[in-house]
Amino acid sequence: MPEEVLFESESRQSRESIATYLRSVADKLDGGGSITLSAGEQSVTMEPPAEPTFEVKAEREGPANGPGELSVELEIEWKEGESGESGGDGDLTIE
Repeated sequence: MPEEVLFESESRQSRESIATYLRSVADKLDGGGSITLSAGEQSVTMEPPAEPTFEVKAEREGPANGPGELSVELEIEWKEGESGESGGDGDLTIE
């Protein structure tokens, strides 16, 4: 299935700034509201269902014998028009 990027923003931020963005998303999810992403002239509003799929991934990209790039990816996804359904591979803990 082809991917259509609706919004994209990438910039170097302090850990504190990133935490502020994540708290804003958490507050919107907790309150059941829509999430609006804006940067410059780009803007998109999305309405996650009550039980979207939550994916957490830690990755290392680069050569096996040298320094690479590390990342932690947090993804919330759902099918358009879906109200959400339970499921998953077990309890997730983040410490």
